[in-house]
Amino acid sequence: MNSFKLQSQFKPTGDQPQAIKALNSGLEAGEMFQTLLGVTGSGKTFTIANVIEQQQRPTLIISHNKTLTAQLATELKEFFPNNAVHYFVSYYDYYQPEAYIARSDTYIEKETQINEEIDRLRHASTQSILTRRDTIIVASVSCIYGLGNPEEYRKQSITISTDSKIQRQEIINQLVSIQYQRNDVDLHRGTFRLRGETLDIFPTDSVDHVIRVTFFDKDVERIDLLDPLTGKRISDQALKEIIVFPARHYVAPNENLEEILTSINAEMQQRVAYFESHNKAVEAQRLRQRTTYDLEMIQTAGFCSGIENYSRYFDGRAPGQPPYTLIDFFPEDYLLVIDESHMTIPQIGGMFAGDRSRKEQLIDYGFRLPSALDNRPLNFAEFEDKFKQAIFVSATPGPYELDHTQKSRISEQIIRPTGLLDPEVDIRPIENQVDDLLEEINKRIAKKQRVLVTTLTKRMSEDLSDYLQDAGIKAYYLHSEVDTLERLEILRDLRLGVYDVVVGINLLREGLDLPEVSLVAILDADKEGFLRSETSFVQTMGRAARHAEVHVIMYADTITGSMKRAIAETERRRKIQESYNKKHGITPRTIEKKIHDRLVQKNVGAGLAPAQGQPQGLPLQKLTKEQREDYLASLGGQMELAARNLEFEKAAELRDTIKKLKQKK
Repeated sequence: MNSFKLQSQFKPTGDQPQAIKALNSGLEAGEMFQTLLGVTGSGKTFTIANVIEQQQRPTLIISHNKTLTAQLATELKEFFPNNAVHYFVSYYDYYQPEAYIARSDTYIEKETQINEEIDRLRHASTQSILTRRDTIIVASVSCIYGLGNPEEYRKQSITISTDSKIQRQEIINQLVSIQYQRNDVDLHRGTFRLRGETLDIFPTDSVDHVIRVTFFDKDVERIDLLDPLTGKRISDQALKEIIVFPARHYVAPNENLEEILTSINAEMQQRVAYFESHNKAVEAQRLRQRTTYDLEMIQTAGFCSGIENYSRYFDGRAPGQPPYTLIDFFPEDYLLVIDESHMTIPQIGGMFAGDRSRKEQLIDYGFRLPSALDNRPLNFAEFEDKFKQAIFVSATPGPYELDHTQKSRISEQIIRPTGLLDPEVDIRPIENQVDDLLEEINKRIAKKQRVLVTTLTKRMSEDLSDYLQDAGIKAYYLHSEVDTLERLEILRDLRLGVYDVVVGINLLREGLDLPEVSLVAILDADKEGFLRSETSFVQTMGRAARHAEVHVIMYADTITGSMKRAIAETERRRKIQESYNKKHGITPRTIEKKIHDRLVQKNVGAGLAPAQGQPQGLPLQKLTKEQREDYLASLGGQMELAARNLEFEKAAELRDTIKKLKQKK
């Protein structure tokens, strides 16, 4: 069994050793709540990584937005390269929930756009935590939503072994029962193909391998992993056993399917009778028609659109009982870390009520059965019951963390290993703020530094971005309507210099690690509110705390209470840091951090593994040695495949690109 092994060229320094010791001591003492109060750039992730290594426990880290979740997962992958680190967020690029507006008699059908790569990462997360203890899952708040019964998910998995006597047709039948589809032409995730004595299975958690099962006289003779791009064996060493998990997290168990369908039908009849007794013929007919269709789909295909609304029956739960979530896939002794807890805790607490209100409308008008209420996120009390020990991590802990953590269990981490100080804050008038900002941006560009600008609205961020572009500045905007994976690419391109400025609203706050940023500008800082609160200011100013020439400009005509408190806290921390640096003879230095390739890649074709392509907007000559080697390996496989498919022009283009890259070595 693998154990957590932290790999880093750095050793704990500054406040980190005492924070690591205190957190471990609290965990060993059985403390339920602890708080790590760490300033931006003080190495909070490194501290938590050290705690994980010493505790040797599966760990769930929850963060409040997808961008920060991806960054954390990337950092932890670097710290634990030989362990399982996974990324778990909502797999919807677009999500319009099912809803009914009674006033206008408008039914809004559920409409989604699923990101296949994120769906793969979700399956990889659940499968990893069920099969190995050295697993870290970095998740967004979507982890408190219903996910299906982990025991049923494990039970429905198929174990294929060369020692067993399982036969080919039996394996195929089992694959179909767990929602795999046969496709002999286009092999992609969640499909299998049969060609003579070989069965190829593309697992739902995989992007880099296909399982090939070779039969002899119907029995399993050999199990190999193949490269999905080239079809070659990844290793000459055959496997003795492999586990294939279901293609979906909601899978109907065959042995009690009829009982489940009977129970759903009984609820439908009862609800229809209720509507009819209250002279609601339309609602009764609607519910009967929709539910009957779903029952027929589940019986024939094992699945239906919106099957999660019947999850209570598949999970064997009583009415009102909490749904199974990602948390239930973890063992009892797991460690919970809530990152940027001042934002994540309130977000978790706010999910339940909105979901219930929407579903009650659907139920009242015959679109869903009352049992649909049990397809929901956890309420906050249920969430609290799900964990044994938690560490809250934030530079600005909220009321919940402070109320539940003993003062002796709050570990401060104010000193940065690099000696960097909290930023100096400059307050300037709002009049001509854009022109003044443009002048400051040009100063930073001349030094090859980056700039973050925060506005109050999406439109302001887009308009300002357009204005800067017209002025010759390489700028881009970032807000919630930008796709999940595109956000990561924009921030990565900011670090690479594709952009010099990124303009945003609330996404340029907690946790973003951008060492090249030396200036943060806050427009309309005196507009008191959520986006201009004390917590928001401290977090936003922290984005510039990884650069030696750190500076923050607030554009405001009056100094609000939030501004005063935020500036005072920044000055307090700065004095502590200056005193420490003077005592230990430390000169502040800008953080140097590797720019990672994308955490998740885009597919280059149906059924093919994603290529590690040229970073977006980055010329070939600017690729690092590591990026060039990854890109070469990917292009080589694509060239070979194109040649075998007689696509000689495409193969020639790839060959020329490979030659150019090799000349740059």
